[in-house]
Amino acid sequence: MTLQQLKYIIKIVECGSISEAAKQLFITQPSLSTAVKELEKELGIEIFYRTTKGISLSIDGTEFLSYARQILEQTELMEQRYMGKKPSKQLCSISTQHYAFAVNAFVELLLDLNVDEYEFTLRETRTYEIIEDVKNLRSEIGIIYFSDFNEKVLKKLLKENHLVFNFLFEAKPHVFISSKHPLAKNTSVTLEDLDAYPFLAFEQGEYNSFYFSEEILSTIPRNKTIHVSDRATLFNLLIGLNGYTICSGILSSDLNGDNIISVPLITDERMQIGWIANEKVRLSSMANEYISKLKKVINEYGFNI
Repeated sequence: MTLQQLKYIIKIVECGSISEAAKQLFITQPSLSTAVKELEKELGIEIFYRTTKGISLSIDGTEFLSYARQILEQTELMEQRYMGKKPSKQLCSISTQHYAFAVNAFVELLLDLNVDEYEFTLRETRTYEIIEDVKNLRSEIGIIYFSDFNEKVLKKLLKENHLVFNFLFEAKPHVFISSKHPLAKNTSVTLEDLDAYPFLAFEQGEYNSFYFSEEILSTIPRNKTIHVSDRATLFNLLIGLNGYTICSGILSSDLNGDNIISVPLITDERMQIGWIANEKVRLSSMANEYISKLKKVINEYGFNI
């Protein structure tokens, strides 16, 4: 086993495929595949599951990756201490549903970062892909929510993938609407009030199950529904079509301006929002710092943690 082989494994996980990792490493795909198979043979484990859809980390591979990262981190510290090597870039990757507080925390993390170089990733993506990202360690942390409707299914999926949910806060559902919406002056709204307006939801792709929906109360029949893939499009349609979406209620005017407002939705439903991580992995210092920033931002919005 060599340090180069450990770097190969980490690069494959970062890229999500052997072919892309080979390109970035400037070696051939067969050479990289051979190096991985030789390491697996030496260790007596299968690091990656290989299917027609690509590769994913095995349970043994997840544990191995955690050790590999620790070894490379310690090696780098020794090289800095005794060889005067320049510190490598700070790395961190987060996957999240579309939450303003997650972006706010990310901004604060980078503003407080006192390093010359970094390479961070913030993925606002689909629920199933968040789980896959954290399972395969493409992201250290994922941010999702539980409701009475989805909790049993999502907890089962997390358990099967050796992921742990860490509670952050409970939110009462709100709707985001345009500041010029006919209901904008209401102190609260009901689903019946919203019946005439288009409901906007983030599409979930191949896994477009109600259990993976980012919007609570998604199973209620509606006459008008529009699925979108990004936050900017959703906000434009909120304004242009007097649409609405259902969310946690946390809205950042610094990031999103004053054209969108948050109005409480009258319902008994609640959102349990938290972060997930792989149970076999020790979080990096940057990931832990991001969690601290999350809690700080959430507290500033008036939620007790």
